[in-house]
Amino acid sequence: MGEPAVRLLDDDAVVLRRAGVRFPVELRPIRFDPDDLVTWPDAEGRLEWVDRRLLYMPPCADTQQDVAVDVVHMLRTWSEGQTGFVVGGNEAGMKLGDDIRAADAAVWRRADVGASTGRLRRAPPLLAVEVAGQDEDEGVLREKARWYLQHGVGVVWIVLPEARQVLVATAAGESRCERGTCLPEVPSLPGLAAPVDRVFAQIDLPT
Repeated sequence: MGEPAVRLLDDDAVVLRRAGVRFPVELRPIRFDPDDLVTWPDAEGRLEWVDRRLLYMPPCADTQQDVAVDVVHMLRTWSEGQTGFVVGGNEAGMKLGDDIRAADAAVWRRADVGASTGRLRRAPPLLAVEVAGQDEDEGVLREKARWYLQHGVGVVWIVLPEARQVLVATAAGESRCERGTCLPEVPSLPGLAAPVDRVFAQIDLPT
């Protein structure tokens, strides 16, 4: 395939931040086919295809990655007793409609996705989780949550590490869960009513 059309490194993201650039940034690569992951740019960060635009976010900093791991660990621990579900992480990719998005964590019904194929999943997950980073404010993530819900996702958790809160969004509305409370159980995900504190376990450890 030759050299990638675009290559972004972490230093580039730092320069963009200092220049006051608001993420996500739109890229315009050449020789690009969104359905062929081989043609996606070699970027040190996160990429999504939304409304025929290729959007770039820089790599996750320490707080965001630590919280994302706690979320995935919590979901995977729950799923060990729920063989009808599969948990995705590490920018879990999905193609819903014409768009390609990635969640910090997601849970699918195994019957909806079938066996692994090495390609993007094309069924909406029951749950999608987004963890706020230093380049994402709550408004950006709420907009993404609306996209998820419009494309058939049942529940979205927006995890806000700085506030130690989780915003739960469904088609019926939103609720905000604080430390010391439990996330509301989702009927389609039996038994998943986890304490909010578990989401922030690593970043709350004493240094």
